[in-house]
Amino acid sequence: MADLIQTLTEKYMKASLPEMNVGDTVRVTVRVKEGNRERTQAFEGTIIAKKHGGINETITVRRISYNVGCEKVFPVHSPTIVSVETVRRGKVRRAKLYYLRNRVGKAAKVKERL
Repeated sequence: MADLIQTLTEKYMKASLPEMNVGDTVRVTVRVKEGNRERTQAFEGTIIAKKHGGINETITVRRISYNVGCEKVFPVHSPTIVSVETVRRGKVRRAKLYYLRNRVGKAAKVKERL
């Protein structure tokens, strides 16, 4: 039974994904459909959580725009996601960065991993 599920999910998984970890700043390009038109829209922010694995893998990306925090959960293997590119690597010691929700300004920054 497990082999059957694995073979079914393998063909829907994306083959080429960049290495992305919690704390990294990423630019997620999403295909947006408005009426009969389709366009792409980029969402750039810090990954504060990674959940699940395999076909169900999701990343939570947080950014601050106009002094308001905005979080989106992206299913990594979704067909609506065009691309995910890593802008900068983050140096963190935790698996979940939910504490960034309470921080503002420079305190909300993550150090860069060189």
